[in-house]
Amino acid sequence: MTPTGIAPRVEGKRVVICAGSGGVGKTTTSAALAMGLAAEGLKVAVVTIDPARRLADSLGLEELGNEPHLVDPGRFAGHGIEMRGELWAMMLDAKRTFDELIDRLAPDAATRDEVLANRIYQELSGAVAGSQEFTAIAKLYDLDRSGEFDVLVLDTPPSRNALDFLDAPDRLTGFLEGRALKVFLAPTGLAAKVMGRGTGVVFGVLSRVTGVDLMHDLSVFFRSLGGLVDGFRERAAGVKELLADPATTFLIVTSPEREPVEEAIFFRGKLREAGMPFGGLIVNRVQSDAVAGDPDEAAAALDGSLPEELLAKVAETLRELQVLAARDRASVERLMAELGEDDPVIVPLLDGDVHDVDGLVRVHEHLFPASRGLTP
Repeated sequence: MTPTGIAPRVEGKRVVICAGSGGVGKTTTSAALAMGLAAEGLKVAVVTIDPARRLADSLGLEELGNEPHLVDPGRFAGHGIEMRGELWAMMLDAKRTFDELIDRLAPDAATRDEVLANRIYQELSGAVAGSQEFTAIAKLYDLDRSGEFDVLVLDTPPSRNALDFLDAPDRLTGFLEGRALKVFLAPTGLAAKVMGRGTGVVFGVLSRVTGVDLMHDLSVFFRSLGGLVDGFRERAAGVKELLADPATTFLIVTSPEREPVEEAIFFRGKLREAGMPFGGLIVNRVQSDAVAGDPDEAAAALDGSLPEELLAKVAETLRELQVLAARDRASVERLMAELGEDDPVIVPLLDGDVHDVDGLVRVHEHLFPASRGLTP
């Protein structure tokens, strides 16, 4: 039976989110998937939050920025790919994305400038923006709303963090609307107590010694946050709608090893609980079971062409490959049963690491076996 590949799973989808544990090839899969869709004539943007530059390297780019960058179709011309559409790529800058979000949500320019210049915000935004999950969906939301692309492909953090990615909108608005912030902002709350006489003296001395008016910074920070709550609430609602939209789909990417398999099963359960759309399973680096027959007999057939000690090593290597193939076959069968997936996309273990356009093309051939976008 000819494998159908990933094309039917993503047909008509506007947002494709690749999720899975670390080290299973999500970034490579995301890039190869986006390349394949662009080869079919679509305008596609692939977004990665991987700081290791694997996406830029695999696409042959010197660097990627916080806005989509058009990949020169000429890069694929010598690799058998006819780029009938457009492939765009970007690597998320979490801090910059969070600053841009403040810029959009601030009710006026004065509030925006107050927040961005505030020392407390500058310290905390690094930590908040360091939650790549929130900034990833904020960028995804903006790109979707722009209407500039036919398809957006998102490469997510490892899967248990990707669950944070699903919860991030509620967590942030929960903080902004939470009791702690309201207590601080209340006329008789923490802010009033901090401004008490004794504490005020301490802050006054600190200001004279360091030149930092911490109390003023705190006051501006919390007051400005209060003015952004409505904007964050609306953004969170929009993001949740986007993630649950029928035009959005999650692809689970894994490898046959035990831990990634467990992560894939765990994440599928969480998607089911959250009512999020599941599009399919991609299993990378699967050992081929093409090595059949008795290893000793296969080695014996080479008798006379190799020294005896090498014949023994040939037999041992064939035996190890058969064990690995059986393990991978069992892993795939378990994934199919646990995830309710009848037709997973299998990408075999390739020679060497995938780090360039040639490698992407090899992965692409397995993702799109029936319609590869190859030149005649």
